[in-house]
Amino acid sequence: MKQFGTILKFELKNYFKNKIFVGITVFLVLLIAGVMFFPRISGMFHRDGVSESKERPVMLVFADRTEDMDVIRQSFTASFPGYDVRTGETDLTQAREQITSGDVECAFVITGPTSYEYYVDNLSMYDSKTMTADEVLQNLYRMNAMVGSGISQEDAQQILSAQITHQTKNLGKNQAQNFFYTYVMIFALYMVIMLYGQMVATNVATEKSSRAMEVLITSAKPVSMMFGKVIASCLAGLIQLVAVFGSAYLFFNMNRTYWDGSGIISSIFDMPLDLLVYMLVFFVLGFFIYAFLYGAIGSTASKLEDINTSVMPLTMLFIIAFMVVIFSMTNGSVDNLAMRICSYIPFTSPIAMFTRIAMSTVPFYEIALSICILIVSVVGVGVLSAKIYRVGVLLYGTTPKIGAVLKAVRRG
Repeated sequence: MKQFGTILKFELKNYFKNKIFVGITVFLVLLIAGVMFFPRISGMFHRDGVSESKERPVMLVFADRTEDMDVIRQSFTASFPGYDVRTGETDLTQAREQITSGDVECAFVITGPTSYEYYVDNLSMYDSKTMTADEVLQNLYRMNAMVGSGISQEDAQQILSAQITHQTKNLGKNQAQNFFYTYVMIFALYMVIMLYGQMVATNVATEKSSRAMEVLITSAKPVSMMFGKVIASCLAGLIQLVAVFGSAYLFFNMNRTYWDGSGIISSIFDMPLDLLVYMLVFFVLGFFIYAFLYGAIGSTASKLEDINTSVMPLTMLFIIAFMVVIFSMTNGSVDNLAMRICSYIPFTSPIAMFTRIAMSTVPFYEIALSICILIVSVVGVGVLSAKIYRVGVLLYGTTPKIGAVLKAVRRG
């Protein structure tokens, strides 16, 4: 235990002395501070009159039947509150020139009761104004048909403007709300595994290349060395994440009133406590199992340049799990067969089971079983990695094959 504590302190000290580690942490905290305070600063400029209020973009509406022009303009004005809707006071040629010059954003030319032409300079892939215009003309056509049948215009408008209300009784999880929690956890785990796992493998390979490992491996137990390195990297990662996400939570609460209009941002910081606990459990266990393997692989690398090639299979394994989870999330079927299987495989369960917990209703015994399998796997992989570590750091020259390493582990 004394050896483990010494190695843990030494590795943690190296992380906190690393200028890149400290610099990235400070940069992320400052970046989040800028994002969280941006609405407040922007509001101060608006109140002080520094930035001028932007005029609403102009929308032109043309119609063949001028007697319906007032009704059409009123309908378009009500449906497009963010636009300055004007009736076409010029011919269509001049309107096109105004659109291409930027003086007018778009124009609607009503060619019939149920048809129109839409003019715009650069059609955005997110432009949905035609959908709104379809509804406007559809309601006008129906209202005219009702008036033609003897119904008064007021009654026709009342019929068409009837509002339908509904209430949703959610008996399980709200996938739309928890979608962002899951994304945050998956990407955070991906970044930490890729960054700190690579650092563990690189540190081991660097020590091996310096031949200092020959002295260390004879004076300390390999289990203490492996667990000390991995737990130190995990603590460093957690401290960095707490600094980043903790500052984000603090800055968000300082500016909460300025973010009330953003449901996405607000929902991320209103994560339920039980979901946060599950996220931390799967996050830590998932990091441990990959970090142990990264350390073992790093000990078998003959040169520092071979690290990227050696860890490629492990990286691909996590990417496959990542893709399965992402496809299931986007399809809305997080309880499919692939996700259920991945929920019990130690290398995929940290993100697969958490995704199911966040976006579905999972029986507690399934969660407990997945966590137990993951804990046992972490301990088993840790011990096995320590044995590979003891053998691998003493092998120099060509990269040892898997079979040779496993034989050496059994003999040891």
